Amino acid sequence: MAKPAPASPGRSTLRVAAAQLKFRPTLRENIERIESVIGRAADRGADVVLLPECATTGYAIDFRRLDRSELHDALLQLGSLAGKYGIHLLAGTPWFNGRRLHNSLVVFNRSGRAVYQYSKCHLTPRDRETFTPGNALALFELDGIPATALICHERRYPELVRLPVMAGARIIFHPNAGLDSLAVSRKKRGGRDGIAARAFENAVPYVFANSVGPQGGGLWSAGDSKIVDSDGTVLQLAGNTSEALLIADLDLSRATRKYAVEALSEPRFLARSLKSLVTLVRRQARRGILRNGIDG
Repeated sequence: MAKPAPASPGRSTLRVAAAQLKFRPTLRENIERIESVIGRAADRGADVVLLPECATTGYAIDFRRLDRSELHDALLQLGSLAGKYGIHLLAGTPWFNGRRLHNSLVVFNRSGRAVYQYSKCHLTPRDRETFTPGNALALFELDGIPATALICHERRYPELVRLPVMAGARIIFHPNAGLDSLAVSRKKRGGRDGIAARAFENAVPYVFANSVGPQGGGLWSAGDSKIVDSDGTVLQLAGNTSEALLIADLDLSRATRKYAVEALSEPRFLARSLKSLVTLVRRQARRGILRNGIDG
């Protein structure tokens, strides 16, 4: 398959894909499934594919037993797939930084190079058993388009979106791995989870990719992956029981960031402090740039 031509910087449209996946028992099986999904997305002209949280390994596992070299090889394979199909790949994955392990999102560019890594800041009690929290907000570019990201539980912290949008982000990516009782999981239906409101209040589109199905130990993931436009319209919505590949064309001329930008001016007594925070967000976000690919 021929690679799509790289998009011009600052383009006004982006075809995005959100992959709703069932986790497999091994890294190898997860990577094989991811390859199939990426191929399908590329055949449909996707520029970007978002995978769920911890898509390489699955989420309901004992991360203390994670083989570092095996994970490294899996990330190399993901980079090869991004380069093979000429797409941006946003992969939820554990990430080793020295002896510390993070719950991260890694951004691979169209050439297959890992260029950015964001680590989940707000950890669940389960996360804290093995993961170290991050200390930056996400701000990176896809074909010249500023973007941001948050991971799973972090949907409860709206400043993780608002501040990067104030800093210039025009699209939000959110990998997720639901882990609930079946009773709770069954209530998460029809996109009624606040994501559309978050897109509307920031006037930017929102891409959400969740896992789906049984996670072991009586726990489940509700799926409900979605792609939401900047006015809060749900463009694509997955179900609650099966894998899905959602694809939508986003008109980024509509991603005005209007309310986030206006909040930098009024009320005036907050304006200076908010602008200082935006400067800090930009500076701290640079820590996520990977100058040596997956080796940091």
